[in-house]
Amino acid sequence: MAEALVTAETELEVQFQDCDPVEIVWHGNYFRYFEAARAALLRKIDYDYPVMRASQVVWPVVEAHVRFARPLRYGQRIRVRAGLVEWENRMKIQYRVAEAESGTRVTTGYTVQCAVDVRTWEIQWVSPPDLLERLKAWL
Repeated sequence: MAEALVTAETELEVQFQDCDPVEIVWHGNYFRYFEAARAALLRKIDYDYPVMRASQVVWPVVEAHVRFARPLRYGQRIRVRAGLVEWENRMKIQYRVAEAESGTRVTTGYTVQCAVDVRTWEIQWVSPPDLLERLKAWL
């Protein structure tokens, strides 16, 4: 994982409905795990989704990448870490999913999000002042 300005972590248990017929986590569910850690990260910097919306900005995911190293199975406890590595013109958040007990890496990935003005639905090519103000404490 690249050097992150700020990180947050959450612990989850793999749920039955996350698994496919082969009894491993279906690949699309990893993005839900990423989202849980991303939400924890955004709350940590006081820039959670309601705050974004109130500032007339939303941040859709425009790019996503995931690399699987080991499968997850029902009932496993996992720790998902999110780290903000870019924030000036977009938000790039890197993720690491690991077995909670052993710390063994299971999956890594990243998402890229761009600010969009909800009044015009136009992409903003710089991060809004609300985000940058909240990040001052971490710089």
